[in-house]
Amino acid sequence: MLLRLRIALPDQPGSLGKVTRVLGVAGADITQVVVLERGEGRALDDITVYWPDSAPRETLVEGLESVPGVTIEGVWSTREAPGTYPELEILKYISTAGDRALATLIDSMPVLFSADWAAAATEKLPRATVHSSWRAPEQVPFPAETPARPTSFTLDSGLHVIAAPLPPLALTFLLARADGPAFHRIEVHRLTRILEIFLTLPAVERAVVRQLRHQTG
Repeated sequence: MLLRLRIALPDQPGSLGKVTRVLGVAGADITQVVVLERGEGRALDDITVYWPDSAPRETLVEGLESVPGVTIEGVWSTREAPGTYPELEILKYISTAGDRALATLIDSMPVLFSADWAAAATEKLPRATVHSSWRAPEQVPFPAETPARPTSFTLDSGLHVIAAPLPPLALTFLLARADGPAFHRIEVHRLTRILEIFLTLPAVERAVVRQLRHQTG
């Protein structure tokens, strides 16, 4: 299976090498390393690895915790294939999805962001969910107020979410992750750019309006 590890480590020569050696000894096959931020002598990396399905994650965690200065912020499953350009593929599918443009976006975002589910609902209260991905709960915990821009926060239940407005459509978008760390600002920025492009694609607004009219008609 694919695992994503969010690791804080000293930003100095040799630190990442120590981490990769521990992962190799544990049996993890590293496929991708993404630096999320650096500053004040520390770095925050997302490392994607192939990990045997039968092997306990605790083995991986214990090995990493033995490296001086390393802090593990989260370990969670991912379905995003490393080394590809999934945003481009998803936007291609959305641009040809017709009335399913919004549904295609919502179904794709959990894979793209190693999240659990996504959903969209009307901005006005009481909200009406217009589409949700297959793992979304029956009662989606949309915020009482839609933020002016994509914003990440953690609910009292421990669920990590990004809430975002879709202004031309008068909808609120929600992306959620139960395992792993809170969404990083880099992930929020990445989602912001995808939503901006989505909202400028030709005929998206008309397609969503037709979809909503069909659902309420």
